Amino acid sequence: MIKIGLLGLGTVGTGVYSILERHSENLKSKIGTGLQIEKILVRDIEKQRDIDIDGTLLTEKVEDVLENPEIDLVVELIGGEEPAYQYILQALKNGKSVVTANKLLIAKYGPELMKMAAEKGVSIYFEASVAGGIPIIRPLRESFAANKIERIFGILNGTTNYILTRMTKEGQELDIALKEAQRLGYAESDPSSDISGADAAYKIAILSSIAYETVIDIEDVHIEGIENIEIEDIEIARELGYVIKLLAISKFTSKGVDIRVHPAFIPVNHPLASVHDAYNAIYLHGDSVGDVMLYGQGAGRFPTASAVVADIIQAGKEIYHGSPDINGNIYKNNHGIMDISQVENSFYLRLQVKDKPGVLAKIAEVLGRNQVSLASVIQKHRQNPVVPIVLVTHQVKEEYLQKSIAEFKNIEEIVAVKNIIRVEEL
Repeated sequence: MIKIGLLGLGTVGTGVYSILERHSENLKSKIGTGLQIEKILVRDIEKQRDIDIDGTLLTEKVEDVLENPEIDLVVELIGGEEPAYQYILQALKNGKSVVTANKLLIAKYGPELMKMAAEKGVSIYFEASVAGGIPIIRPLRESFAANKIERIFGILNGTTNYILTRMTKEGQELDIALKEAQRLGYAESDPSSDISGADAAYKIAILSSIAYETVIDIEDVHIEGIENIEIEDIEIARELGYVIKLLAISKFTSKGVDIRVHPAFIPVNHPLASVHDAYNAIYLHGDSVGDVMLYGQGAGRFPTASAVVADIIQAGKEIYHGSPDINGNIYKNNHGIMDISQVENSFYLRLQVKDKPGVLAKIAEVLGRNQVSLASVIQKHRQNPVVPIVLVTHQVKEEYLQKSIAEFKNIEEIVAVKNIIRVEEL
């Protein structure tokens, strides 16, 4: 019998408990022995819960889990950085394997935690840290092991994808779509990590570190959120044959890893363009397998719990058969990270300008001086002294585009640069 200590009994924790109880006999046949939850750390033992659970399993003392010699496997589902980090570290030091869904910890401390696991002869699993129920961590490490992964594109945050879907399909403003996402439980009361792109950045950092077997410092990931996306951008994207998605991008290049998170125009006929609502998708390219897309629910009680239990099964097999997955050396390379200023992209620019003769000529002069060539120009004629102009550039280094934007301040007729969005042809 493998005994489990569960840290946290929130949304995912109750899902894990339910699956383990519901499928206990099936899981036993897969592992070779049974699984038993020995203790569950909670904040408040007296709290009313929506599942029927034996109260003797609950504890408010973390020592009842981490220092319990009968517990073989610790499952961390409390989230956040602290105290989760210290709990996982202590569990590993005490010779217990760990399963976690904590993307922040794996993105920031993955190498350290894996090194500790290897030193202690145990394992740490984190399939549920990226894309909920979509299996991607183990496929990257095993199913695609014969490949050199060259690029990964991901829609990795269900909240922002839901918001952009509502803006695209129903013309809702961002704040209205966000309130709807919160009402449906897709967004937290504080959605800043989602809206800012930070959540997706943790996930693409984890995927990149595994795909390229290198340390990815989350501080090196260029991050932009969807705060500035307006209905006008959505409509113009549609006119041009694109949709806007918050895209997590990772490319292995001769100049280093190009890794970033930001809104992007993607072609309307690309598979990622059809990923709607709170769904997630990962689209990757390997040198042998070619293009592969994985799609499914990226969050929620049972999709995420499904990934956690899959890791529990794997850990259980290794504990029972005495063959831990020594995973401390997956970060064996030291690939640099490309500075965003050196990345080449096409760009969409939406400007507000005074409706005067010669303004386009002045804009073109600035762009030309900075080696930025235009693919298209759209001028929306309105009965207003200030009108919108939309520019789409050819491929250009980010630094040249930013120099142009800085020089736009010297053109009196430019009232505002309303938005800049990268165009990814994928």
